[in-house]
Order: sequence, then C-alpha cells, then structure tokens
Amino acid sequence: MDRIFIGDAINKVGEVVLLKGWVHARRNLGKMVFFDLRDRTGLMQVVVPPKADEAALQAAKEIRPEFVVAVTGKVQARKPGSENDKLASGKVEVLAESLEIINSAKTPPFEIDNEERQANEELRLKYRYLDLRHERMTRNIKLRSDVIRYVMDYLTDRDFTYIQTPMLSKSTPEGARDYLVPSRVHRGKFFALPQSPQQYKQLLMVAGFERYFQIAPCFRDEDARADRSPGEFYQIDIEMSFVEQADILDLTETMFSSMVKKLFPKKRLTFEPWPRLKHADVMQQYGTDKPDLRKDKNNANELAFAWVTDFPLFTEQTKEDFFHGSGKSKWAPSHHMFTRPKEEDLPLLDSDPGKVRSYQHDLVLNGLEVGGGSLRIHNTAVQEKVWNLIGFSTEQKQQFAHLIEAFTYGVPPHGGIAPGLDRLVSILCGEKNIREVIAFPLTGDVRDPLMGAPAEVSAEQLEELGIKISDKSE
Repeated sequence: MDRIFIGDAINKVGEVVLLKGWVHARRNLGKMVFFDLRDRTGLMQVVVPPKADEAALQAAKEIRPEFVVAVTGKVQARKPGSENDKLASGKVEVLAESLEIINSAKTPPFEIDNEERQANEELRLKYRYLDLRHERMTRNIKLRSDVIRYVMDYLTDRDFTYIQTPMLSKSTPEGARDYLVPSRVHRGKFFALPQSPQQYKQLLMVAGFERYFQIAPCFRDEDARADRSPGEFYQIDIEMSFVEQADILDLTETMFSSMVKKLFPKKRLTFEPWPRLKHADVMQQYGTDKPDLRKDKNNANELAFAWVTDFPLFTEQTKEDFFHGSGKSKWAPSHHMFTRPKEEDLPLLDSDPGKVRSYQHDLVLNGLEVGGGSLRIHNTAVQEKVWNLIGFSTEQKQQFAHLIEAFTYGVPPHGGIAPGLDRLVSILCGEKNIREVIAFPLTGDVRDPLMGAPAEVSAEQLEELGIKISDKSE
C-alpha cells in the first residue's frame, strides 16, 4: 500500500490508508491508546483499539513524542462531541490496524507540541531542526516558499529571465565589509562573496537581456538587528533596460499587491495605489524616510506600502552609517555609487553636491524599508564625478575597470529594485524578528550554534592557502 498524506486522508472516510510521520502527542484512555500523528500536511488522531494486532499494541505502549511511525488503518468519522474544530482533520480519525515504529526519538530539549513554553534562542538555533517542527515555524517557511514561487511565476510570465550570478567574485568597495575567500590556486589573492549582484546585473543589461531577475543571496559582514540578518540574506533582484522610474515602481507594486491578495487573504492594503512620496516631504512631516502609514497600528493585518523617491544622491558620513571603502570625503552615496542623479541636478555635482537629488526609490512597509533600487548611471563621465566626490582613489576606480569598459560597448539606460525577501516575509508572517522566517539563521553575534560555525580549521588547510593566524587575542 502506498503512503498518503494526512491532508489527503481527511476525505477517505471508510477507506484503509497508510500514514507515516511523527508522534505529536500520546495519551491513554482506559484500554485505548490515542496519539496524534504529524506529517507535513497536518495532524491526525490515531486510535489503537484493544483488538489491534499484538505488534501494534506493543508499539503503542512504547511510542513517545517525536517517534517516527507508520500506521495502517481505516479512516472513520469521530463520535459526536469528540470533534476538534481547531484541526482540519478534526472530524475524522484513523482506527489503527497495524503500527510500526520506524525510529525512536530522544526526549527533545524543548516541547514541540507547546510552543508557548519556548526555549531561548541559543537552544532553538542549536536544535533548529526540532524548532522547525513547531507549527508556526513550519508555516513561516512554507509561506516563504510560496512568496518565492509567486514572484518567480509572475516575473517569468512577463518575459523576465532568471539568471544566477557568481558567488565567488572580486572585492570592490561597495559600502559594507566583504566576506573574503582565499584562493588556493592563486596564493595571496582572495575572492569575495557578493554584497549584492549589482555589477553583474548591470553587465547583464549591457549583454542585452533587458529583463533579469533572481532570488539572490547577498553577503555582508554587518552587525545584526531584529530586521537584518547578519552575514547572509536574500533579495528579489530585478533589473530592466529602457525603463523610467515609474515602470519599476508599477511592476513591483502590481506584483506585491496581487501576491498579498492571493497568499495572505486576511491582510488588508491601506492604500491602492500606494503613495509615492518625496524624501524631503516625508522627512519634514514624519522625521524619518521610513514612515509607518497604517491607519491602525494595532491591526496586525494592515499593510501600508509606500514609495519614497527623490533621495539626496549623497549623505554625510557617520560612524553609524559608514561607507566602507570610501576615501576621506565627507560624502557617501545615499543608496550606492551607481545611482543616477536627476538630470536637472547634474550641474550641482560641480557646485553643491549635497543638493543633488537621485533616481533612488525605497519601498516602505509598516515603518520598515523592505526594498530599494534606482535608475543607474550609464554615462561614464557622470560615474567618474560621483567617484571623485566620494573620495575614490585612482586605484579604487581601477577596481571597476571591467564595468566601465563594458559601458564602452553600448550600454542601455537601465534600473531596478531589490526587495529584501527575508524582511518582507517576516512582516507578512507577523514576525518581529527576521530569524523567524529563515530556516537556518545565525545568532545576533554571527554564530551558527547548530554547525558550530565559525570554526577553526586545520593547520594543513591554512598552510595550503598560505595563511598564518596572528595572536587570536588581538
């Protein structure tokens, strides 16, 4: 007999089925043993009656929560008054004919069937494979998957090409600290994990693809926050050629509005269409470029999307928001160094850079930035001016020689956006911490308790790479 899922067994009253999964909870009621069986589709109450075969009765005595079992039995309607309206399967149960223990399980370090008694984060992440068994966590990860699939289908249907860009690339000054990967073949040289696919997606526009996207992993050596994952995060990376800013905003707004209505039907959009606000106006009115525009901030199902545009091209350097890799100039890019200035403000690059506005656009949701993008510079002379203003040296400019050379072979006007997948999903799932929608996140101090990473490596590995470790206490 082929195994079926619990979600399918609900509609098979009177039929004998084979179910496999984990014991969620077990209880005795006189001579009867009841337990809830769990698989990826839900829970099913299983009844082991005294008339079951001897092996089943013995197994029923031995099973404990999280044992992996196989059950063969008839699906039957529950007796009146014993239904459980909280479960999709609450009107039926399985009367076991046979019960097999596939694998036993140790007592988990925290409860699986009662998440209200939640363990601390360190313990949850050390045993993340158990933490993911919680109904809420399972739901979050599935919803994340649904969001990814919706985006992929939506953009593919509109003739976007999914292209994966390299993970091993070159270290270039792009604002954050790089994660470096030493080369064994080329001793003394290093790859860098990409802070974003920024240069590659612009090169794909030079290549003529015109419409590109990917669910892109990005790596930045940054401190953690509740809404920012340290180390690795994912973004919905989109780039288009021959577009105006409104084209990018329209595409993103339509895609996310329709996604919310399909995947999160209980959620309500505060605005349709979304407001498009200027940076100077929101700063004056709200004192932040991430205004929370919900009408009822206590309503967990209200989603107030908004656009903020016309950002300054430059911002003054601060310790809190420092552009790593810049020179000694007081100016840093407000977005990134490839963001296009407004045409009417180009003369101000020479006279008053602080007043130059850009084609940057940020996507704000409930007071959090969930995405950013811009129209890109496609004029090498303008790019040179921007680099000079942020204090780039000749050597730093040379690190982008490949991009400037590509632009000499016919570069189209282009632009894009990169909504943060993790942050967006966390808000849609009603989670306050981004780690609740990531399968295997790092801790706030950038560790993986499950794998024990980061970890030391052998002296032989270091020798092969030509690396010596200085005093670790320094």
